[in-house]
Amino acid sequence: MKFPKTDLPLREPALLVLAYRYLVKDENGEVVETPEEMFWRVARTVAEAESFFGEDPEPWAEKFYHLMASLDFLPNSPTLMNAGLPLGQLSACFVLPIEDSLASIFETLKNAALIHKSGGGTGFSFSRIRPKGDVVRSTQGVASGPVSFMRVFNAATEAIKQGGKRRGANMGILRIDHPDIEDFILVKRDFKELTNFNLSVALTDAFMEALRKDDYFSLINPRTQKEVRRVRARRLFDLLVESAWLTGDPGVIFIDTINRDNPTPLLSEIESTNPCSEQPLLPYESCNLGSINLSRFVKEGQVDYVRLKEVVHLAVRFLDNVIEVNRFPLPQIARITRLNRKIGLGVMGFADLLIRLEIPYTSREAVRLAEEIMAFIERESVAASMELGQKRGSFPAYAGSVWDKPETPHMRNATTTTIAPTGTLSLIAGTSSGIEPLFALIYRRRAFDGAEWTEVHDLFLEALAHYGLSSQDIVSEILEKGSLRKISGVPEKLKKLFVTALEIPPEQHLAVQAAFQRHTHNAVSKTINLPENATKEEVAHIYLKAYEMGLKGVTVYRYGSRPEQVLRLPKDKCPDCGNTLKNREYCLLCENCGYSECG
Repeated sequence: MKFPKTDLPLREPALLVLAYRYLVKDENGEVVETPEEMFWRVARTVAEAESFFGEDPEPWAEKFYHLMASLDFLPNSPTLMNAGLPLGQLSACFVLPIEDSLASIFETLKNAALIHKSGGGTGFSFSRIRPKGDVVRSTQGVASGPVSFMRVFNAATEAIKQGGKRRGANMGILRIDHPDIEDFILVKRDFKELTNFNLSVALTDAFMEALRKDDYFSLINPRTQKEVRRVRARRLFDLLVESAWLTGDPGVIFIDTINRDNPTPLLSEIESTNPCSEQPLLPYESCNLGSINLSRFVKEGQVDYVRLKEVVHLAVRFLDNVIEVNRFPLPQIARITRLNRKIGLGVMGFADLLIRLEIPYTSREAVRLAEEIMAFIERESVAASMELGQKRGSFPAYAGSVWDKPETPHMRNATTTTIAPTGTLSLIAGTSSGIEPLFALIYRRRAFDGAEWTEVHDLFLEALAHYGLSSQDIVSEILEKGSLRKISGVPEKLKKLFVTALEIPPEQHLAVQAAFQRHTHNAVSKTINLPENATKEEVAHIYLKAYEMGLKGVTVYRYGSRPEQVLRLPKDKCPDCGNTLKNREYCLLCENCGYSECG
């Protein structure tokens, strides 16, 4: 495939993924749109909402275009893919309810298929489904349990590509007090099981208290609300920790912590999140996400808060407009989404920002800056939403919400902030993913003709040149030894500044996540990367510490614990077409069909 022509500062990996997944193609599969035209397509579509409120769309379209084309901000992928096209579905994440009946289960499966086709990801709580072996009175038979139905959802997802551009992504959640929780915890120890699902156990305050006391814990049949049996909380926790240590699944969410921050508790409880767990949502709710590229907000050695404020306010308006022009896949989703009008403005490029400011990711200053930046974004995004609320009206579920108070008499959106992983978006923007540290300094490249070469992180090359060091020699040593810290002759300052994910202590990963979470309405997507020799005790400590710190969830990943991990050896194959996957900065890309995995 030819790279599209552009005058924008887009790197080769960005052009590749844009050509495969985002730019409009003709009936022969040939790209007929440039990146500039894509941004204009999106900008004009989103600006159409201005006319609903008596504004001229054209000047706003120009502002939205420059917001994206500058790579200061990018909306979630479905907005870039579908805006201005017949599909018109612009949301990234959805939660669908599942009740304890075949009719509900398969209605939800149908709805999930429609969402996947439109480019969205889905989250489900299977906690209402009766346990395996329970009575089914209508047939005088026995129930097969939630895990069996998850396999059905997984098979359906396998058959559907999201809009022909993205593979289906699911989050499956089960409460810790469900009688089938052991089966759920163990299921993905078989690497062939539930390959289209991320799994999370919903841990409750009651369970964490039983764990603290080393007490027994009741498992409850959701059909009868009666106790089935009692188990030691410690035994369940150890089983969960062992599975996460072995495979990276399941993660955990702290469901009571999430519901304490539910902005509209009168509507419903939150039971599930989107596939990467950064967006807790009510049943049938969707959310529109977007991320600010922090690496572009450095001016004279400091964070440029003046320009950041401008971008926050413009991004909030952009995301609110998306709700107006969105073509929702189901009427139930349109209803609840418009009731709450949740948006999720987050960040990417945090690691690159720290490098530009010469602040090590492992330092206290990094945590302090994380909190300062996110507090600023939260404060300004709320101010922007209040201004929109005064002009356009508050979200319809405002009465009785957490915003229904004198200090916020107008509020356009029930939430304004979310930290997403931004895998593909950060690839387009040419920056580090979300709030993650760098995973590596060096990446292998392969051209379409098969030629291979080594590419090094841009800021690392700049730093080597600044210190008068030979990039060729140091790159060769990193390839040989696997780490900058093992190389002699490199200043200690550089070793600290260019630390990578597996070299960072879990406590620092958690501290950064907590700093962002304290100023994020929704949740934070963050992986606690662990080296291959990490212990189960370290995983247990991470889970306990995350709960104590008030996090809404946590995911651990021990390097090499799954054969299909996101950053892996070049021999790994594309699940769509079987071609070899290639590392391209923060993603693996298939040069044959465009499949990608980013992290």
